[in-house]
Amino acid sequence: MKAIAVYPGKPNSIHLADLPMPRVDEIPNGRGVLVKVLRVGVDGTDKEINAAEYGAAPPGYDFLTLGHESFGRVVEVGPNVRDLAPGDYVVATVRRPGHSIYDLIGTSDMTTDTTYYERGISLLHGYLTEYYVDDAEFIVKVPATLQGVGVLLEPTSVVEKGIEQAYEIQRRLKVWRPQRAAVVGAGPLGLLATLALRLRGLQVATLARTEPPTLNSELVQALGARYVSTRQLPLAQAAQAYGPFDIIFEATGASSVVFEGMQALGHNGVLVLTGISGGKRTAEVPGDQILMGFVLGNKVAVGSVNANRTYFERGVQDMALAESLYPGWLARLLTHPVRGLENYAEMIRLLTEEKSAIKVYVELGRDAG
Repeated sequence: MKAIAVYPGKPNSIHLADLPMPRVDEIPNGRGVLVKVLRVGVDGTDKEINAAEYGAAPPGYDFLTLGHESFGRVVEVGPNVRDLAPGDYVVATVRRPGHSIYDLIGTSDMTTDTTYYERGISLLHGYLTEYYVDDAEFIVKVPATLQGVGVLLEPTSVVEKGIEQAYEIQRRLKVWRPQRAAVVGAGPLGLLATLALRLRGLQVATLARTEPPTLNSELVQALGARYVSTRQLPLAQAAQAYGPFDIIFEATGASSVVFEGMQALGHNGVLVLTGISGGKRTAEVPGDQILMGFVLGNKVAVGSVNANRTYFERGVQDMALAESLYPGWLARLLTHPVRGLENYAEMIRLLTEEKSAIKVYVELGRDAG
């Protein structure tokens, strides 16, 4: 069985590897689910792992299979699987339990362990292969009506978690009714955050460097949101023009943007940080001003890493609602397909060089939508 893999720690080592065919009985207690992979979304994480910025191979292997944004179809289930059946479309979560109390209660995305188990990222093979097997606990059913866009569920789950965390934190205020939001970044995560916030009725300004018109700006405007080029209007000025922002959803991974967001956030606002970078950039910031604003304005900044099953399930709900309210919008994010695992070089080229790409994905199966 073929797989797209890297040798962690070795830059530009992407290659086609061989894996044994997985079996349902590899999973204990009869809870195994064998899935045929149909599509896998790829993003900056895969590019950064290939650049040897991070990543770790599973025990017993010197390579790591890439891919954490899966979409597939169930082939076989173990005798104790009740809620899944052959033929079902599914997406698998990314993080797997460690040993902390949070792992034990099903919230491994909140683990306090220093060692992470993440499929396609750290110590577990990913989904850029022909088949995988996993415990039913980590596999989420996707309705057939979403089969064409189901590969977007993993990044959608990240958005769902970040926004939910903002609302959960602000329960401290007894009453919190956010009206205006900014999304910083108009890549896949930023666009999906724009969608999720619009579905919740917020006015949204989505900021990115590129000047319109672009497909990204068209997608923002199609949701009734406002696209703002930071070349024309920096974040601080956008906050004056279109704020105050009750939520700022950061989706760039640029530390300088994070500090700009801290200054642009409105009173009682929440800055949700989802971007991440393996770089070592430094920035000079007006620390006293930021501190004063946070203390006197009761502001919050929260980091949000990959999501647990709950947020995948909420993502299914929002994606179904989006298909009803904005039919065809999600499919427009899937801009650059790569046909087959053997074209891994083209996959990396698109991630590295193709500036117009919104979502690059690898197509493996004929019935992916």
